[in-house]
Amino acid sequence: MSSYTLSRGINRKQSYKPGENPWSLWRLGALLVLAFLALTWLVPFAWAVLTSLKSEADAGASTLSLSPPDGLGFDAYRKVLAAGDIPAWAWNSLITSVAITLITVATSALAGYAFSRMNFRGRRWLYAAIIAAIIIPPQLLIVPLFRQMLAFDLVDTYWGIILPQAFAPAMVLILKRFFDQIPVELEDAARVDGANRLRVFWSIVLPLSRPILAAVAIFVFIGAWNNFLWPFIVTTDADLMTLPVGLQTVKSAYGLQYAQNMASAILAALPLVVVFLFFQRQIIKGIATTGFGGQ
Repeated sequence: MSSYTLSRGINRKQSYKPGENPWSLWRLGALLVLAFLALTWLVPFAWAVLTSLKSEADAGASTLSLSPPDGLGFDAYRKVLAAGDIPAWAWNSLITSVAITLITVATSALAGYAFSRMNFRGRRWLYAAIIAAIIIPPQLLIVPLFRQMLAFDLVDTYWGIILPQAFAPAMVLILKRFFDQIPVELEDAARVDGANRLRVFWSIVLPLSRPILAAVAIFVFIGAWNNFLWPFIVTTDADLMTLPVGLQTVKSAYGLQYAQNMASAILAALPLVVVFLFFQRQIIKGIATTGFGGQ
């Protein structure tokens, strides 16, 4: 089954065979398991939100209470917003995350298409290097990457944050797998009409790849937004800090403040929640058309 058929079938209403019970025991059990897993994921998030709305005394109490003695409020959020430059850090995160996403999607799409459709010298060795780059832990590359940023005088710059994160080997493999499912006959017809390979890629392959490109872009954006370690290492200027790094500097001199820590986490995660709510359909469609949901 082609990826085009899969992408069209996602929006169709689920059909059942004649005489088949849509609420069979197996389906009901699967639904209960999925509901339990969803609840398991939501409980920590709900606990974090509840803790962020408590006073520090109630948040540090040994017993969990849904109605704390001091009540619920936004005092922790006010303290976090007053202690740091949240708008500037969020702007830095937005700039770097968008740039990383655009560069990664562009380079991954070109590389994935080249591996899918072209035969060139050294292809196998380069493909093996892509796979090896996925296996290598990114923490091992921190020291050589930082030395490179120093050599190119990119420390404490936007490009110093962006460039080391603008290559995602896993996304190259995902896009290659998707491009493999696109019928070659479509491209051959365009080549017969006189279109070169770049025109075929731009006018035929990319329009058919919108679901997977949207999914890859969202995954890369979320990863870039949440990345703490590399921006923390490559930036020392407070004006260039991203939101995860900047929020770590908002610390109280009176020890661990649970409510403020949870408020910081919620503020950092809120933009990603909004992104997911707006683009959840593209994420699901992109995962389905990569073959992860079966072929």
